[in-house]
Amino acid sequence: MALPAPLRGVVPPVCTPLDPHGEVDTASLTRLVTHLLDGGVHGLFALGSTGEVAYLTDDRRATALETVVKAADGRVPVLAGVIDTTTPRVLDHARAAAALGADALVATAPFYTRTHPREIAAHFRRLRAETGLPVVAYDIPVAVHHKLPLPVVQELAEDGTLAALKDSSGDDGALRRVLVALGGRTARPGGPAPGFAVLTGSELTVDAALLAGADGVVPGLGNVDPAGYVRLYEAARAGDWARAAAEQDRLVTLFSMTDIGPEDAMGRSSAALGSFKAALWLLGVIDHGATAFPQIPLSREAVAEVGRRLTAAGLPPVR
Repeated sequence: MALPAPLRGVVPPVCTPLDPHGEVDTASLTRLVTHLLDGGVHGLFALGSTGEVAYLTDDRRATALETVVKAADGRVPVLAGVIDTTTPRVLDHARAAAALGADALVATAPFYTRTHPREIAAHFRRLRAETGLPVVAYDIPVAVHHKLPLPVVQELAEDGTLAALKDSSGDDGALRRVLVALGGRTARPGGPAPGFAVLTGSELTVDAALLAGADGVVPGLGNVDPAGYVRLYEAARAGDWARAAAEQDRLVTLFSMTDIGPEDAMGRSSAALGSFKAALWLLGVIDHGATAFPQIPLSREAVAEVGRRLTAAGLPPVR
């Protein structure tokens, strides 16, 4: 399906359920897509950070994306992460994603090697020109080790190279500067990049981002509670900021599950992804809570605590 311009709403980065051998559990992934669509989401982002894209072989990436596209069945757009270190590698993933039916591509700036803003701009232009698919720039300094420069984002938004920005920088001031540079909260539809979308990846401050003029959110926690993020978005769209804030506060409390895994025993990514998958297992959505090796799994006690957090948030486990 065509990517709406601008892309709006709740677009969760879909978890990739794995079996105990590390293979993509396609039956669980299909149920997860159904769970997300039943929650009212407006799009699906396959093969993102929450989808453990960095851990998946090319074959597993293809299996996951093909499963998401098939399960979505054209009901919402599917954005495919094509994240890799350099332009030739990203282009290989992009061609594969296009062949599998992705509606748009999500890419970071090149990384591992140090790049200049002109090289970053050329990277995104090449990706757009050689695939013809809409391109979403993924700003995630914690993984790429540098932030997308505002002048580059603005230039590529205004010339049509980029369809959207997913801002996972955690820098609310920088997000606000992007919004202002592209026309501000009320003027952007008639501004220099009218079809460009700005999506926040900071799932704990969605109400503030929407108030500032963001078009939507890409929340990892949205795998667990998609309906909660949809309620937040709809309240904001209606101008009911008190209701939006109340929903955001509930989600902030639920998000605390990502800190259950002890910091002295496992990485923060292992803890967060493990908690999302444990929650999905407890809710009966997926068959296994396994994360990709070498991430450390949550303990049985930690999984039980995830269950208690779900219950407190009004999402009673079925296991």
